[in-house]
Amino acid sequence: MQLNLENKLALVTASSAGIGLAIARSLAREGAKVIINGRSQASVDKAISQIRQDVPQADLVGLVADNGTLAGTQATIAQFPQVDILVNNLGIYEAVGFFDETDAAWQHLFEVNVMSGVRLARHYLGKMLESKVGRIVFISSESGVTPAPEMAHYSATKTMQLGISRSLAELTKETAVTVNAVLPGPTRTEGVEKFIQDIYPDVSLDEAERKFISENRPGSLIGRLIDPAEIGDIVAFVCSARAAVINGATIRAEGGLIRSAF
Repeated sequence: MQLNLENKLALVTASSAGIGLAIARSLAREGAKVIINGRSQASVDKAISQIRQDVPQADLVGLVADNGTLAGTQATIAQFPQVDILVNNLGIYEAVGFFDETDAAWQHLFEVNVMSGVRLARHYLGKMLESKVGRIVFISSESGVTPAPEMAHYSATKTMQLGISRSLAELTKETAVTVNAVLPGPTRTEGVEKFIQDIYPDVSLDEAERKFISENRPGSLIGRLIDPAEIGDIVAFVCSARAAVINGATIRAEGGLIRSAF
C-alpha cells in the first residue's frame, strides 16, 4: 500500500532511538521528510545514519532539542515553525512503588510526557487548522487504559494523553486535520530489553522476554514483545490520507493486553 507522504514534513519527537526511531523510519520510507529529534548531536547523527542504511533515499533533517522542557519546545518551534505531521513520541517511564514516587518524580513525568505534547500541539495544531490539513499522533501506552501499579505516575500521564488527544480532535471538525492516540504495548526497545534483563539477569535475553511476558503480561494475545517497526508502520498509516476517517481515536497496538471490547 502506497501512503503517499511525499512533500509532507513530519516531526517525531525523541526519534533518535526506540519507537520514535522506528516511526521516523516508516515515515521516511513512505516519502515524508522527517525531522529526527534527539538531545545530542551525536544521537541525532547516529539515528540519521541508521535510517539511511535501511532507506537510502530518506529525506531527513536533524533537530537537537530537549522537548521535555519549555526551552526545548520553543527551540523546536523556532527552527520548524510549521509541520504537516506531529508525532508526540517523547516519553519516559520508571518502575517505582507508589509510596516511593516523590512529588518531584510526578512533576518530572508530567512535564516530559504531557506538557511536551501540549506545547507542541498548541502551536502546530493552530497552523494545521488554518490550512485545514494535518496529522497529530500522541504515542500513549496500554498503561493508559490498564494502569500499572508499579508505575502509577507514568500510567496517569498516559491516560492524560488520551484525554488531550480526544479534546484536540474535537477542534478539527470539518477539516482534514486528525488527532489520534496510538497505544503500544511492551515493545522491544533497548530500554525495555535492559529493563527485562535487569529483572532476569541469569538467563538469555530471549528467555528473559518469555518469562517477562508470561509472568508480567500473561494477558498478551501475541505472547511476545512488539517489534518497534510494527508500531512505526501503524503510525505511518494513521498519518496518511488513507486514514482520513480515523480521528479522535484510541488505536490499540498492544498485542491484545487490553481485554475490553471497547
